Amino acid sequence: MNTIKNIIVTGASRGIGLELVQWFANNNHKVWALSRNIAPIEALKLRNVTACAIDIADEKSVSHWRASFSSKVDVLINNAGKLINKPFSETTQADFEEVYRVNVFGLANITRVLIDAFNQQGHVLNISSMGGINGSSKFPGLAAYSSSKGAVSILTELLAEEFKATGPSVNALALGAVQTEMLAEAFPGLDVPMDASTMADYIARFSLNGHQFYNGKVLPVSNTTP
Repeated sequence: MNTIKNIIVTGASRGIGLELVQWFANNNHKVWALSRNIAPIEALKLRNVTACAIDIADEKSVSHWRASFSSKVDVLINNAGKLINKPFSETTQADFEEVYRVNVFGLANITRVLIDAFNQQGHVLNISSMGGINGSSKFPGLAAYSSSKGAVSILTELLAEEFKATGPSVNALALGAVQTEMLAEAFPGLDVPMDASTMADYIARFSLNGHQFYNGKVLPVSNTTP
């Protein structure tokens, strides 16, 4: 890599998030890895990685962390996510609130407090889902999750418009199914061909270069459905 970038990754303790942290560290970038559980990050003892214990769905937690953060930001990857697989008739308001607090409100919280820290050529990359794409195949049990990712997709377009004159650029990648702990918890026994490491490689490269070509776009990244 030619230039060392300052990278922030949310949901960094497992799955795609932890793979992203390792990818950036191995390519000599400086990484802030945000998660409620930082033990898996610290256990790797990666150079240039700062593990930050933070609940992005808690405004006070976000504000407290932001007060201690003084660096400029090149890339923010909003990777943290919550998935509940439950028939809609059995869901509660609490189920929807739990999913939306992480997938929508948490994403908005961390992005909002960092806007003034971005370099003009910075990039906010939101991790959405094929389930949040209008007209894509939909699946029973994912009403809360997929609708929250639909909100992420629209929010991506809105933020890109709001900051198009000053930066950062804002895009989203709508992922298909990836073999992660979150997927396994929601769909026990489901085996999909895409692994977290391969997807993280694609996401990392796009986060560094994709905003040269796209802004306000929600791009499908899937060789399967969902």
